[in-house]
Amino acid sequence: MDYLYHPYPSQRMTVFAKRGMVATSQPIAAQAGLDILKKGGNAIDAAIATAACLTVVEPTSNGIGGDAFALVWNKGELHGLNASGPAPKKISIDAVKEKGYRTMPDYGWLPVTVPGAPSAWANLSNQFGKLSLKEVLEPAIYYAENGYPISPVLGQYWQIAYNKYKKNLIGPEFKPWFDTFAPNGRAPKIGEMWGSIGHAETLRSIAETNGESFYRGELAQKIISFSNSNGGFLSEEDLGEYHAEWVKPISINYRGYDVWEMPPNGQGIVTLMALNTLKDFSFAEKESVDTYHKQIEAMKLAFSEGKKYITDSNHMTTTVKQLLSEEYGDQHAKLISNRALVPELEATGKGGTVYLATADDQGNMVSFIQSNYSGFGSGLVVPGTGIALQNRGSDFSLDQSHENSLQPGKRTYHTIIPGFITKGNEAIGPFGVMGAYMQPQGHLQVVMNMIDFNLNPQSALDAPRWRWVEGKRIKVEHNFPHHIAKQLASRGHQIEMTLDQGGFGRGQIICRDLQTGVLSGGTESRTDGAISAY
Repeated sequence: MDYLYHPYPSQRMTVFAKRGMVATSQPIAAQAGLDILKKGGNAIDAAIATAACLTVVEPTSNGIGGDAFALVWNKGELHGLNASGPAPKKISIDAVKEKGYRTMPDYGWLPVTVPGAPSAWANLSNQFGKLSLKEVLEPAIYYAENGYPISPVLGQYWQIAYNKYKKNLIGPEFKPWFDTFAPNGRAPKIGEMWGSIGHAETLRSIAETNGESFYRGELAQKIISFSNSNGGFLSEEDLGEYHAEWVKPISINYRGYDVWEMPPNGQGIVTLMALNTLKDFSFAEKESVDTYHKQIEAMKLAFSEGKKYITDSNHMTTTVKQLLSEEYGDQHAKLISNRALVPELEATGKGGTVYLATADDQGNMVSFIQSNYSGFGSGLVVPGTGIALQNRGSDFSLDQSHENSLQPGKRTYHTIIPGFITKGNEAIGPFGVMGAYMQPQGHLQVVMNMIDFNLNPQSALDAPRWRWVEGKRIKVEHNFPHHIAKQLASRGHQIEMTLDQGGFGRGQIICRDLQTGVLSGGTESRTDGAISAY
């Protein structure tokens, strides 16, 4: 790609390197990945090291008790790993309603699903890694054991989470969360040191057993004992039978580039559906009301279908092939007029996720995403382990007729999505934008920024973003062009300009030049992002 440079002001510059690159939301984690590359590891080893380190240095967004997805480019082929876990086999809609709920709660044992992240690390290491999992997890163990200083954006999110959890976590089962993440009776301050010996010991156990202790060993017993003593549904069988699943990624061709996402139960197909709707439109310039209007309308249409049909692929009544068909895209394109439409559903939602991208000089590249879903997750921490259990099950519907209805052993609609771009049979590179239902919207915007408008990775991330919330409500960042915001309003969009950048996602991009092999990377200016490279 012949990129444009610096069309948007930023404190960061595009980073170039030849031998290796790691991009993520925490400088310490990015450096951990680079250290593994320099020790002789490959991009897969670096991704695992970075992901494990992020559970320590950004626990506000992910943890050992969360889920993960990965797209791995290796030897000219793209592989997908779905490490999202199912609902416990003993849970049911009736069991939840018997406890007085009409919708899935956010806290406690009911929204806890089987964690997939440790299985993701082990599977990636077994399939593609050069170093042992024990070597790769060393940096994460070090920071958990010795502590690290809290970075600015992390500190802000930690304080927000603490205020929310202090208000909502009522009961003795939540005490381990406060013991672990608020040991002084408050959230740690920016610049203050924090660590977790229990977290370090858990990572060491995972490393030494190649993940087995978490699902079929000592750690599993601690998790199940905690579940049993507090009325949880998670069982020894649920953990013991779990394995992350290798799957075939899905894609569409957009202006000569193949844009790849994970198949359902992930929502990456929403991005592909929107691109499929837009591919026959011509976009003369980025800063045009027509460009933004069509993007927004295509995304609303894609989300309306996605929220209807996306769930565990074994329970879907509509196929990926149907949703990505030419006919579907053409039908949606014909629905776009000059006025804002009212979709049937909304795209609001919570989020707590980390994204990372890695590349090495052997041609390997990884797009990896990991999450506890809503902040620290369910508010449950297995005592003495640092394992914060996710609340991914809160996305299940308690309506039995809904495609994404709660069922025993079923995976829910999943918001976290890694992305990847190829051209012909060659890798351009990984990209991702975390942030709940912002993620497909962020993917659409950065992909078009690069492909349609030739923006380099950093500029593609820095460009002002919009986010569809519900109905005709569109939030835009404070630096979004005001004249275009007014023109969008004149087309019927309800525009809300906000100073809070937290809802617009946080992304990373690495691209490889097809002629020279030189890597270029961009990291999110909306967070504590960093690129480590050599």
